[in-house]
Amino acid sequence: METPSNTTEMDFILLGLFSHTQAHSFLFSVVLVIFTTSLMGNTLMILLICRDPRLHTPMYFLLSQLSLMDMMLVSTIIPKMAANYLMSMRSISPAGCGSQIFLFLTLAGGECFLLAAMSYDRYVAICQPLRYHVLMSPKLCVHLTLGSWLLGAADGLMQAGTILSFPFCRSRTINHFFCEAPSLVRLACADTKVFEFFMYICCILMLLIPLSLILASYSLILVAVLRMRSSAARKKAFATCSSHLTVVGLFYGAIMFIYMRPKSQQPGARDKVVSAFYTIFTPVLNPLIYSVRNKEVKRALRMWLQKAP
Repeated sequence: METPSNTTEMDFILLGLFSHTQAHSFLFSVVLVIFTTSLMGNTLMILLICRDPRLHTPMYFLLSQLSLMDMMLVSTIIPKMAANYLMSMRSISPAGCGSQIFLFLTLAGGECFLLAAMSYDRYVAICQPLRYHVLMSPKLCVHLTLGSWLLGAADGLMQAGTILSFPFCRSRTINHFFCEAPSLVRLACADTKVFEFFMYICCILMLLIPLSLILASYSLILVAVLRMRSSAARKKAFATCSSHLTVVGLFYGAIMFIYMRPKSQQPGARDKVVSAFYTIFTPVLNPLIYSVRNKEVKRALRMWLQKAP
């Protein structure tokens, strides 16, 4: 436990994900390995896309942005969690808590829209191949990317600012391993009904609308793939789209479980495990899914390794 000198009355207390048992120490080591792998994998993906001219396409440009978001996401959560665990501390300042909320919502919200943009890219590539370079121009890719970042940042700024304006006159203990908006709303000693309604509206805009666009895109893709005469073309299309859908299912399923439930429900160990899934595990799975199942990425990696001294 931390001593009183390590914290102030204004600080929040994070109960964390692990206790100091042998089993949890092992799990903590696994999380550090996953964190390191995630940083290395996403960094490698970005470098490959930047260095190989054959990967300078809209799909890989969007994928590089996904890798950047995943790198920033794990860097927002894991270092503070690891420092608290290793130093037997649990406190986080209001500024640090607000920063985590802002950065997490910016990156998670931006990723929601970016995944929708990636599904549109696959729809155009498979259903409108002759018009691909017109419908997915470099200018449009930049606009889609900037829009994803800006919409996520706007959501993060509004929610972080509003949450920190609430009074916390009772407990400041957060049953979580990082500052997440729903966990802090439960601690506020003020009427949060209006803000909770606002959060639901944000969830509809940031989660359900992009998810609907994704499902619509892949429904049209499925119809187009089933009409293809070439088995090789069908196989390639299914391989590419299945990897995208895997990412979408993992990310959206976990994050909707946390953000689309009534805030009156008390958080428990299950909530922390689900949050760990989209903050720790999904960022490391993305580069693995896109590299293992992508021949172009594997070819770019082989060529880079061959050129290395």
